[in-house]
Amino acid sequence: MILYILLNRDKDRMAEVADFETFEDNFTSDKIYCANCIHCKLFRSPTGDANQYGLRVRCDAGKWRKKLGEEKVYKYFTVIRRTLDECDAYVPMGEVEIFLKELRKNLPIKDEIYSPAKNDVS
Repeated sequence: MILYILLNRDKDRMAEVADFETFEDNFTSDKIYCANCIHCKLFRSPTGDANQYGLRVRCDAGKWRKKLGEEKVYKYFTVIRRTLDECDAYVPMGEVEIFLKELRKNLPIKDEIYSPAKNDVS
C-alpha cells in the first residue's frame, strides 16, 4: 500500500507539471496502475547528509526488476506513472481512478530531500 505523506503543499504548483494536468485525460482502465496495488511500498532512502532521506517506492512482490535481476526502485513523485499491461500479483486497494486522483493531489511535484523532525524516532 502506498503510504503517502500529507505535507503542507501548495496545490496550485501541481498545475505547473504536465503529468498532473494530463493525468485524467491519459487515464485508461485497461492498464494496471502500480500505485493502486497493495504491493507498492513507500520507503526512506538515505541521501545527502546522514540525517537526510528521499522517498522511494518498490514492488513488494518483486515485479520491478532490472535486466540483471536487481530490484528496481523509483522516486516517489513518479509513482503515478508506473503501469503494467498485466501483473499476476496485482491486488487493488480500491477504485483505481478515485485513489489515483487523490494521490495525484498529494504527491510532491519533484524529488525532495527530507530531514527528520527532532522528535522523529524512525
